[in-house]
Amino acid sequence: MERWRERRKLATDGAQMITDQHTLNELSQKVIGASFRVGNALGSGFAEKVYENSLAHDLRKLGLNVQQQVPLKVWYDGVVVGEFVADLIVQGSIIVEIKAVEHLIPVHVAQCINYLATTAMPLCLLINFAGRVEVKRLAGAAFKKAPSVSICAPSVATSSSDDQ
Repeated sequence: MERWRERRKLATDGAQMITDQHTLNELSQKVIGASFRVGNALGSGFAEKVYENSLAHDLRKLGLNVQQQVPLKVWYDGVVVGEFVADLIVQGSIIVEIKAVEHLIPVHVAQCINYLATTAMPLCLLINFAGRVEVKRLAGAAFKKAPSVSICAPSVATSSSDDQ
């Protein structure tokens, strides 16, 4: 198990992962706000890479640590069985998956859930820049102490569900 943690740590360049829910909520609000600024400035029709570079630039201007195109490995039974690339990782704690498609579909959400399960990161923001900016915020097990992944709206507070 310790080897898995070390591999995950290396995959995210050793950044310290934020697990405090209040801090994560504030951080995700900054990412979402920057997404709307980028979407309003650029409009629709660009390739995902244009939105990725623009969002990364905007977040760095805010003083945030942003990694682009981070390769992450999927391990099973002690062997690498696959790899994926996270578009952005913000502050070593939030995965940002960027799309520029007409509509988000369930497979996009499933992709983010798999990213959360593989990395054990607390949050993934799925952001679609086609048409009006659309954001889905997915919380992994590291966000809540529950072993499952939950999906919630960006503005929904988690305090009511923590009492359960």
